[in-house]
Amino acid sequence: MRVSVQIGGKALDFDATKGIDIAIGIDEGFSTVNCFHAPPARFEPVRMGTFVGSTQMGGSVNFKNVFFNPHGNGTHTECVGHISGEHHRVDKALGEYLFVARLVSVYPTLLDSGDRVVMRESFAGVEPEGERAWVVRTLPNPDSKRYQHYSGTNPCYLDPGVMDMLLSYGIDHLLVDLPSVDREEDGGALAAHKRFWEYPEKKFVKRSITELVYIPDNVPDGLYLLNLLVPAFNLDAAPSRPVLYPLL
Repeated sequence: MRVSVQIGGKALDFDATKGIDIAIGIDEGFSTVNCFHAPPARFEPVRMGTFVGSTQMGGSVNFKNVFFNPHGNGTHTECVGHISGEHHRVDKALGEYLFVARLVSVYPTLLDSGDRVVMRESFAGVEPEGERAWVVRTLPNPDSKRYQHYSGTNPCYLDPGVMDMLLSYGIDHLLVDLPSVDREEDGGALAAHKRFWEYPEKKFVKRSITELVYIPDNVPDGLYLLNLLVPAFNLDAAPSRPVLYPLL
């Protein structure tokens, strides 16, 4: 189904039936992606007297409590409230939900320390065209990213200089297939996060970072329409479901 939208003064056509879901869902236990030593998600039926909120356990309906950490269990979007002393809710960091996004695949640099880091030079030859969102796919890109347990493994991260580049391009929304844009253990520096939100100097509240996406190999680099879906959680982060639509 061909649909036309106006974004940033440009008319864009896309097929609304061809959405590419790049989210990693939240499941119970350690069967899905996990990082930063977060406990696994749990789904537990509510129990009140003789009532149990599980049809498999004899209840009339499924009525369950959900326990999870948005930063450690599955794809999530976060706002400046993740690092600021003031409270900010992630759904207010968007305001809009449809963006032109560029998917870029990069090879991280292996440092002498053993760290794998996405450097500014990794994007050599990529020319922005006014898009406001970038989706970064790191290579190699095994399917195991969808259920990788990253805690204690010092996974790949972004050099803060990448954030300077993105801001110079006018990028407000960054999506990565990594647990964090910063090093797992950095002494609380959070340099890339702070650089992107220009915190504490300016504290841009209308920018977002989405982590732990997964983009299959058969999705080519280029421009897409991004629908960034974030529930109305009064938190600094929430599970999210970004969907890419190829432009026609």
